[in-house]
Amino acid sequence: MSPRMWFSMVLLCCAGLLGFAFFQQYQAFLDPCPLCIFQRVGFMLMAAISVVAVIHNPGRVGVRVYGGLVALAAAFGATIAGRHLWLQNLPPDQVPECGPGLNYMLDTLPLTEALSKVFLGSGSCAEVHWSFLGLSMPGWTLVWFMALGLGTLLRSFKAT
Repeated sequence: MSPRMWFSMVLLCCAGLLGFAFFQQYQAFLDPCPLCIFQRVGFMLMAAISVVAVIHNPGRVGVRVYGGLVALAAAFGATIAGRHLWLQNLPPDQVPECGPGLNYMLDTLPLTEALSKVFLGSGSCAEVHWSFLGLSMPGWTLVWFMALGLGTLLRSFKAT
């Protein structure tokens, strides 16, 4: 498989995953928590890098650079998803209290303080509203981040 085909596949996977997330939000009325939103950002970054890679159709060095950037975005998303899963698996008495929404925090707090509060998570992040085959949505995003990130790294450093 050519690098252009691989990055196209990554782009399509990310677009499908984001489409599913927006479907769940706007059709199933599952409001995303702040950590969900940042996981979406991870998929958006991976998709954006993949678009540039598909258009550019780089040589070996470029494929490795784009592959490394996609893997870095995947690592960002996987870190957020891992934190989200950890919050979901806390005992009920250890779950942090629900805080204000992301928009409110971004409007009223300095960016660094708002981001630190988001990454600490809240009670809304610990709730499981959807699951498939025993995995919650952050569990599935972690699987996808790892699969696409590691697959891209392997494919990029195998490129000729």
